Amino acid sequence: MTIEKKMEAAFNEQINKEYYSEYLYLAMKTRFAQMGLAGFVNWFDIQVKEERAHAEGMYEYVLERGGDVELFAIDKPEIQGTTPVEIFRQVLEHEQYVTSRINAVYDVAEEVKDRAAMLFLNWYVKEQVEEESSVGDVLSRLEMIGDDKQGLLALDKELATRVFNPPVIG
Repeated sequence: MTIEKKMEAAFNEQINKEYYSEYLYLAMKTRFAQMGLAGFVNWFDIQVKEERAHAEGMYEYVLERGGDVELFAIDKPEIQGTTPVEIFRQVLEHEQYVTSRINAVYDVAEEVKDRAAMLFLNWYVKEQVEEESSVGDVLSRLEMIGDDKQGLLALDKELATRVFNPPVIG
């Protein structure tokens, strides 16, 4: 069964959003490298890889369904704030935005009664719950740490242990 054009367009738009997320997190990774916080650099490096995997999962899905993938220009990422807590507030806002976009793609799948797309998107819905929770955890810890440099370094050391596990999408 070939993917409907409206569904294809929703996926193509979301593929762009996922690649933008990769680009945004790459910019944030650079900012933390400039701060000398290698653990945060590691955390963002994993986010970059995850966002690329999310985009590629959708890319492959569209092709598998007989659709056309259209790659759009990726907007320049804008980082709001200069401190770790300010940056992580932006990350949480961004993940909440991505959740709303995934939900919008799911809404199209419901509208065109594309059950295969709904099943496929269930993984992304669940993933966004995990993403928001993970980011929210780091943000609340940063807010508790405040100006405590030792606390920041302890969190940085912890974030350095995060490992990338390629997601199994779908």
